[in-house]
Amino acid sequence: MSSTSRHRSQSNGQNPILLFTPPPQKSLSLNSQSSISLFMEQRTRILLLLSFFIGFVIAVPDSASAAESRVDDRIGELPGQPLNVGFSQYSGYVTVNRGAGRALFYWLVESTVGGKPLLLWLNGGPGCSSVAYGAAEEVGPFRVGADGKSLMMNPYSWNKLANILFLESPAGVGFSYSNTSSDLYTAGDQRTAEDAYTFLVNWFERFPEYKHRDFYIAGESYAGHYVPQLSQIIFQKNQGVQNPAINFKGFMVGNAVTDDYHDYVGTFEYWWTHGLISDATYHNLRLACNYQSSEHPSDECQKALDVADAEQGNIDPYSIFTRPCNSTASLRRNLRGHYPWMSRAYDPCTERHSKVYFNRPEVQKALHANVTGIPYPWETCSDIVGNYWADSPRSMLPIYQELIAAGIRIWVFSGDTDAVVPVTATRYSIDALKLPTVINWYPWYDSGKVGGWSQVYKGLTFVTVTGAGHEVPLHRPRQAFILFRSFLENKPMPR
Repeated sequence: MSSTSRHRSQSNGQNPILLFTPPPQKSLSLNSQSSISLFMEQRTRILLLLSFFIGFVIAVPDSASAAESRVDDRIGELPGQPLNVGFSQYSGYVTVNRGAGRALFYWLVESTVGGKPLLLWLNGGPGCSSVAYGAAEEVGPFRVGADGKSLMMNPYSWNKLANILFLESPAGVGFSYSNTSSDLYTAGDQRTAEDAYTFLVNWFERFPEYKHRDFYIAGESYAGHYVPQLSQIIFQKNQGVQNPAINFKGFMVGNAVTDDYHDYVGTFEYWWTHGLISDATYHNLRLACNYQSSEHPSDECQKALDVADAEQGNIDPYSIFTRPCNSTASLRRNLRGHYPWMSRAYDPCTERHSKVYFNRPEVQKALHANVTGIPYPWETCSDIVGNYWADSPRSMLPIYQELIAAGIRIWVFSGDTDAVVPVTATRYSIDALKLPTVINWYPWYDSGKVGGWSQVYKGLTFVTVTGAGHEVPLHRPRQAFILFRSFLENKPMPR
């Protein structure tokens, strides 16, 4: 499979450039007492606007105070939402670069219990939406119905344990936008991390009650880069600061892109040991892709990956024992009963439901998204952002070493039926850290049944979730809930 499809859900076709504009600002009156200053402000805006080439639009500065923005961001009720959900929701835009006109879209789902910590959830890709995946089919409070109109409650929503903040990042992903078109073609790890940090600083001003509260970051797939990189920035910014506003405590990542060398070795081994590729292809992959970049592989490595993709056939690599999403007719035939290895029936077309729902105008209005009605479709993943991804360091292990030494809580988990970033890849990366073992490998249990396995190292806890694919909370929602609870409590998985 291609280097980009390793970390992204199956999205076909090129996206149009998504240039979502900020919410309309209050009109300015020259009859007010401050008419001269307002006139000069308008004149400055016009001059700035004219300084850009045709096709580029300068972002309109926010005029509302943080308090006013918070009120405007409150979600009354989402279309199709069940009655009396028992928690508050907010969504909207936070500007991260006024000069370029970059603003990131967020969705906050507050906890059903007061005083809980705050968790930032990030999806990877690069170029995939945390609204589409994290919120709509993994850890959020709702699931989108097959009709693309109704919402159902998720009994294992993580907002029962924490306040969950979903962020669509970087600009160009989901509803997040940039008024500088070139930003979509130059996104990379460094700017994504810097913009995410700027987002948090500004977001905490809008929601000051979350300042100083315990704060965690979680994500999956290519967020295996986003999460530790953002964590490092926060940690370094907090050095020497007493009682920092962003009270960062730790992070957790699932089926995470971590180290290109070990990811490749472990992934090829998984494909081979699970009978997905031939002996010859396995050896070719080991030779052609040795020490290659996963985001920017050589032509020889890419050819070997393409052969492996053809040999694997029409499977869902994100969950190798479940059927892929084909036609609606085949879906109806294939979902007659529960799969024996699943806790409940798995809908492989769940991503399609989200695309229908979040493209509905009334849904976008309720979310305060795409407020000017630009007729570009919302996509689960941006092909432009993903295909033109710039900087991508080959290893996150140096960041792990820095944060482990600082005592930051780190948990890593893997669904063991994922062939995209498989459990073997993660185990090779963890082994490379050479951490002392605190608790040896052991099975953990859920209601008397093995839910997976775990090993506790000095500074890091590793957990597997049996039967789960790339999106662990989608395939094993109850077990993922137990995992998150153990992470927050900083206790080993139940035995």
